[in-house]
Amino acid sequence: MEKKTIIDIGVSVGKYDDFTEYITKISKKKKGGYVCIANVHMLVEAYDDQAFATVVNNADIVTPDGMPLSLMMRFLYGINQPRVAGMDLFPDLLRISEEEKLSVFFYGGTDDLKRKVIKKIEIEYPNLKVKGSIVPPFGEISDRLSEEYIAKINKADPNIIFIILGCPKQEKFMGKISDRINSLMIGIGGAVPVFAGEINRAPKWMQRLSLEWMFRLFQEPGRLWKRYLYTNSKFIFLSIREFYRRRILKKTDSV
Repeated sequence: MEKKTIIDIGVSVGKYDDFTEYITKISKKKKGGYVCIANVHMLVEAYDDQAFATVVNNADIVTPDGMPLSLMMRFLYGINQPRVAGMDLFPDLLRISEEEKLSVFFYGGTDDLKRKVIKKIEIEYPNLKVKGSIVPPFGEISDRLSEEYIAKINKADPNIIFIILGCPKQEKFMGKISDRINSLMIGIGGAVPVFAGEINRAPKWMQRLSLEWMFRLFQEPGRLWKRYLYTNSKFIFLSIREFYRRRILKKTDSV
């Protein structure tokens, strides 16, 4: 899929269905690769850490998860890019995987989250093939344990692995092992707790106004307020700078 640069990250462009179709196509080939679900937090992390930016830019697909990214596509490139949010993508990929007889695997999260997800899948997607799951311990994982996990995943041989570690940990994890895994990995992060019912999603009107972050902040203020204060402020600054930089370059080129 074509990508357009927003700040330091190449974000994939296309209709929502283009993303699900391309992900499905790649997953059927079982040649590895990974998908990043990009939002403001990820773009600012990538700006601050060029090694992380490289990991994200090496992804097969980088979806515009946040509404601010869709707006930036319009301002910078004149593209009316719809959101491809992880919270929509996750249940849709489960449904498509069931219909296409594709198998899935889960890596990350907690034991309690895993139980809730599996229970809901059994009810809503009874014919979906779940090849297994791994809930790794918190903190650094030893090389021996990492080798065991990679072997277990490859033995299960799923089409899609949903990685639930949160940004930027899940993206770094995917980049590190992508050349040793035959399945397509998707860093789905915060979409899974919403699917499981642990966290509520913002109402549609807040989503349309790019205020979904505010709804999450109200639910988890202690964990998120510092992150949002920093990332949102920096994203606004970087976006304005990028917008005017491009305008100046355009005027220079036209002289």
